[in-house]
Parts: sequence; structure tokens; C-alpha cells
Amino acid sequence: MRYKIALSILGMLFIAGCTQETQNSLSRSLQNWTGTNGVLDIYAGDKLVHKFVKIDKVSTAYGTNDGKMRPYRYGYGIDDVNLNGKVDPGEKKVYFEFSDYSTSYIFYERNTK
Repeated sequence: MRYKIALSILGMLFIAGCTQETQNSLSRSLQNWTGTNGVLDIYAGDKLVHKFVKIDKVSTAYGTNDGKMRPYRYGYGIDDVNLNGKVDPGEKKVYFEFSDYSTSYIFYERNTK
């Protein structure tokens, strides 16, 4: 019992000593592991032009050799062709990428209640 208490205290001290970015990263890892019901809306100006639903996460690309963050994001989701926010017959899971430079986007979790 003392071992569990000591381990819990050490874990809390470790997390408290982490930077905010590290804490956010740990939080995202937990969220990615538990899954989400993400939606990605992509806009051209003020017009919605594409939607992906049932996304478990959107990741930031990193260079293979230099490890630097790249200016695009990627993930997997259902291509919502008719933009209705639901998975309809014929809509398939696809890989997608979008650039920080060329598009406006909103990524959010769909409330399923």
C-alpha cells in the first residue's frame, strides 16, 4: 500500500515539474489513446469546402532527418462528401493533409449526446 502511495506522489511531482508544453503533450497522448470523435472543417474564405468526420487525431508533421516541425497537419477520417456531418453510405475513411499556409480550418470534437 505504501508503495502505491509513494508511486502516486512521485507521478504527481513529475507532472507538476513538467513544462506546460510537456503537460499538453501528455494530455494529447492520453486523449489520442482514448480516442475522440473529431471533425475537421476546411474553408476557402468564408465558404466550407471540405469536411472530415470521425477523426481520432490530427498530427503535426515532423522532418525525418532534422526533427523540425513541418507547416502541415495530417490524419485519417471519413471524407464527408455532402458536408452533412454524418457518415453516409459510400463515404470512406481517407488519409488527409492540410497546410498552415493555404487553408483556414477548424478542428473540434463532435458531441455525441
